[in-house]
Amino acid sequence: MRKRILLLALISGLFLSLPAMATNGYWSYGYGPKSKSIAGACVAMSFGAMCAASNPASLVRVGNRIEAGASLFAPTRGFTANDDTQTPPYASIPPGEYKSANDLFLLPHFASNYMLDEQSSIGVAIGANGGMNTEYDSAVFARFSPPGVSEYQASAPVGVDLKQMFVGISYSRLLSEEHSIGITPILAVQSISVTGLEPFRMFSKYPDSVTNNGTDVSVGGGVRFGWLWRVNQQLKLGASYQSRLWMQKFDSYKGLFAEEGDFDIPPNFDLGFSYRFTPEWTFAFDYQRIQYSEVNAVGNPADLVFIPGSTLLGTDDGLGFGWNDQNVYKFGVQWQYSDDLTLRAGYSYATDTFENSQALFNILAPAVIKEHFTGGFGLKLGGGHELNAAFMYAPEEQVTGTNPNTGPQTGDLWMDQWEVEIGWAMRF
Repeated sequence: MRKRILLLALISGLFLSLPAMATNGYWSYGYGPKSKSIAGACVAMSFGAMCAASNPASLVRVGNRIEAGASLFAPTRGFTANDDTQTPPYASIPPGEYKSANDLFLLPHFASNYMLDEQSSIGVAIGANGGMNTEYDSAVFARFSPPGVSEYQASAPVGVDLKQMFVGISYSRLLSEEHSIGITPILAVQSISVTGLEPFRMFSKYPDSVTNNGTDVSVGGGVRFGWLWRVNQQLKLGASYQSRLWMQKFDSYKGLFAEEGDFDIPPNFDLGFSYRFTPEWTFAFDYQRIQYSEVNAVGNPADLVFIPGSTLLGTDDGLGFGWNDQNVYKFGVQWQYSDDLTLRAGYSYATDTFENSQALFNILAPAVIKEHFTGGFGLKLGGGHELNAAFMYAPEEQVTGTNPNTGPQTGDLWMDQWEVEIGWAMRF
């Protein structure tokens, strides 16, 4: 029966179409309701199977579990183009406010862990990232089109839809009473669809592979390593590292993304601790670094001036989104209010995803969120069952940027978001 559950989870995960989630860049701030309720400060906690996404070394300490749930994620995002162009309107964006459609997403998750013996366990977790999900109803780049050339005339809608799904199978082992380690081979599936960028075909090595080519899918993978040290009954230290996930190229968009459509998933690492002040109160802290600059399609500069005859898109040095490596600081607290009820809260702060000068192309991916305020609870229902819930609010952030093609034209990118997640878990 247990083997069937694991197999069903893997098969289901491969066919899930998970919407985009723009939190820290396109990285989720946490995985599962327990982690999310403490702002993702999970690398030194051992309270659930979804924590494998942060640190697989924790699984050997959580016992036999199965978890499933879903979140309702609601981002509001868009940009404002100012009427301050200092040159003729060519290569400018018509002044006004542009709000992206698609403001409500359903995001499922699943995880389980099975103890092989007292010293080792194997688990599976399914989660998602995303963040480049925008759809503007007007032809935003209409003024970038040369008059009278139909193949370069901008269409509507304009946007990018990126989806990423991960299936990780984790092995965790106790080395001693104090130390455990874990390893997670990861299968990743991602898809992308791009619309409304016809004018940029003029500046591409592969003009037929820039926009409006439907949904392209790529598959790949990598590995995550984790370590957990239980220093004493109060203090735990944790660390994990996820390698670059090497993905197939997006052939349908090799004329848009750098390195002929290469869109690997960047490496990242987490360091943290948890401290149990009393039997009821635990504090957790994580530091995470997401190395976006390692992937040219995301990290290459986005502030280039478009000059007819130049090749900017699709080459190794082609236009990217100008994203920085991002530092994320996560703080969480857990209060064991009673034997059956646990209350949690958290806060995270992230450094800027990109600089003001990189704003033009990032209207397609306005990943400007920096703060997350979170809370939640866990309720034991009897018979080994649990109900966990998490709530998140990310207040609006704005980045004022420029369009270097127009003298420059200025504008603002903005986003705010909230999320509610409910999860069921069972110990067996």
